[in-house]
This record gives sequence, structure tokens and C-alpha cells, in this order.
Amino acid sequence: MKVKGNIKPIEWCGSYVDLIDQTKLPYEYTTVKIDTYEKMGTAIKDMLVRGAPAIGVSAAFGLTLGAMSLENEQSWDDFYSKLTKIADYLKSTRPTAVNLKWAVDIQIKLVESYKDKSIKEAIKALEENSIKILNDDITINKNIGDNGAVIIHKGARILTHCNAGSLATAGYGTALGVIRSAFANDPTIQVYADETRPRQQGARLTAWECIQENIPVTLVTDGMCGYMMSKNMIDVVLVGADRIAANGDAANKIGTFTVAIVAKAFGIPFYVAAPLSTIDTSIESGEGIPIEERNKEEITHINGKLVCPECVNVFNPGFDVTPADYITGIITEVGILKPDYKKSIKDVF
Repeated sequence: MKVKGNIKPIEWCGSYVDLIDQTKLPYEYTTVKIDTYEKMGTAIKDMLVRGAPAIGVSAAFGLTLGAMSLENEQSWDDFYSKLTKIADYLKSTRPTAVNLKWAVDIQIKLVESYKDKSIKEAIKALEENSIKILNDDITINKNIGDNGAVIIHKGARILTHCNAGSLATAGYGTALGVIRSAFANDPTIQVYADETRPRQQGARLTAWECIQENIPVTLVTDGMCGYMMSKNMIDVVLVGADRIAANGDAANKIGTFTVAIVAKAFGIPFYVAAPLSTIDTSIESGEGIPIEERNKEEITHINGKLVCPECVNVFNPGFDVTPADYITGIITEVGILKPDYKKSIKDVF
């Protein structure tokens, strides 16, 4: 497997999408052909594609594929009715990542503007807008990277949790995009990647991406953050987000809140990097963010092998919420939002 840079997790091929199968990394680099909305829904649910921005882009293409399957509908009403059911199905696949709902709703609103035109024209518009959402995401991520790079001092030691790189987006990344931009100016920075149990996104994906970019990376377990911070080994924490409430509370991969607590205890800056599309102003606080619970096998098995008593009870929430009081800043494409987040978020919407 030889892949160096220019990672394209989502690629539109005219009538289907090529997705990097992230469940196979780092053992195997392979793509999966997604040519129906059902396959896209399964890919999102089974985490072949993951990361809030990437899920949003994929869902936009999923709705396009669904519309293509309805091209021969006899009436606009039938077309629209069936398409909205497809939209509801796609939005149900992952409840926490708001970018999914954001992208699908944009597509449905676009379709509604074509009510007085042909179904074929509406489908073409969906395709073109999906491509635009993909390209815009890459541009947004690069802006996030440049905006965030200014907080990374020379030789900084950066702790990450989960994967918020190219694989979690249409390309470049959010938290890892900040690291990429900083590394371009200062090759002495170092990354410490939490393994991120139970699905090991840090071990499997963040470490892999850093190696592709030749960024110095050290893999650590999730429970090491307190020890490392007490030994003055970490200068800043950078994470992504799957949904941010109107008050700045941020949902991210389970374990993020633990890192934030320890970072605050040691006075270490804790930054969230995410596009504005990840901010859900309809939710006042993190208490309103839906938390996905995933299947028990993610905890009980590693590489298909049972690692605990078979009959043990399992609790497996996929995300936790870091309260705004623990967040130093939210790095977006328009700049770094600072507390009071209610005000700074309101100011950009």
C-alpha cells in the first residue's frame, strides 16, 4: 500500500461515488463503489465513511443517487414524495453528526426550488450541488487550517483524539488540517494521537494520515493524557466535533470530555476545529445533542476476537459532550470563536 498525500475519501464518478473503506485502514487501502442511496446509507451507518463533514458530503451524494433512481417518475409530486423519504432514511443513519442533516436539508431545499421545472433538471442540480458541497468543504478545511495554525507555537506538542483529518472530511481535515497547516510552516511540531477506543480511529486513521504527510506522530492510549500533561509533554489539545450547540458545548468522539477535563486541570489550551455547518443553533446546549449508542461488539471484540467475558453487560455511547467552559476556542473557516460562545456564535450566523 503506497499512498502519500492527496487523500480523496469521497470521489464522484458521474453515476456513483468511490469511498475509501475506512474500516480496512491501515491494513488495506481500498475503495468501495456506492451506486445507490441504500448503499450510501449502509456505508454511513457501518462507518465505511465517518467524520461529520465527510458524512454530510456523502449524504448529499446519497440523495443525488436516490434522485437518479427516481428519474422515470411520472409526476413531480411522486418524485418529491419518494425523495423526501430517502432524505429521512439518510438522516436516520447517524444521529449525532449534524452535518448529515445539514447537507440533506440543503439538497431538499434545492429540489423544492425546481418544482416548476423537469425532474431531470432537478436531478442535475442535485448532482452539481453535491460536487459544490464537496469542493466547498475542502476550501473550508484549508481556511480552518490556516486560521488555527496561528495558535500552534514553534515545536508544539499536540494531543489529538479520534480522527479529524482528510478521512473525516472531503479532504485536508479540520483539527488535523490545523496541524497540516502548522507543519507546513514548522516541521518541528509533534503529534500525540490518542488511540481512541473502541474503534481506534486515532490508532488506525490519524496515525496513518500523519505518516502519509510525514508529520511526526506518536501513538498513545486514551488513558495517558493525565500522565503526559503532568509531565509537561503536551502544549495544546486539538479535536474535531460532530455537533456544536448554540452555547459552544461540543459533541465529539467518546473520551474527548475526559481529555478536556485534564487539560483544564493543567492549564493546557483545548481547541475544537470545525466548520460552521457543525454548529447547530437550534440546540441551546449540549444536553439537547442526541448521542448515538453503538453495538456492543465494538467493545467486546478487537479484530473479530472476543477480549472479555462473553456474557458481560456493555454500554457503548459513541460520543460525549465537552461543555463550553472547557473549550479555549472554536476554530472555524471564518476565524477562531472565543467565549462568550453564545455571543460569538450568534455573531457569525
